[in-house]
Amino acid sequence: MTDRYLTITLQPDWKSALRAMGASAQTNQYQGEVLNFESPGHFFGQLTQKRWDLVRVAQGKGELTIRELARYVERDVKRVHEDIGILTNLGLLERAESGRVMCPYTSMHIDMYMKAA
Repeated sequence: MTDRYLTITLQPDWKSALRAMGASAQTNQYQGEVLNFESPGHFFGQLTQKRWDLVRVAQGKGELTIRELARYVERDVKRVHEDIGILTNLGLLERAESGRVMCPYTSMHIDMYMKAA
């Protein structure tokens, strides 16, 4: 199985980002996966510090129950469950058939570029 990796980008022109992903999909080699946000506000609104903690803890540990994740990060199970819902919708975590969650990526890269207006 190929190690999966993720690049998180901030690209306000989502059409260009989509075209770039489409072009890279034409090769036969795994190119990694991309998660794009249209603005820094959207990025930081979705990926809070507590959610990053969940991703970081889950990375490389295989399948975990929600209770296990909550114990690792010392948070309430209900709030962790809510955050896992958001993280699975974004694709940073995945649910296994058993109902457990896992982080499928061996590495992640955040590509952010800010320029004066």
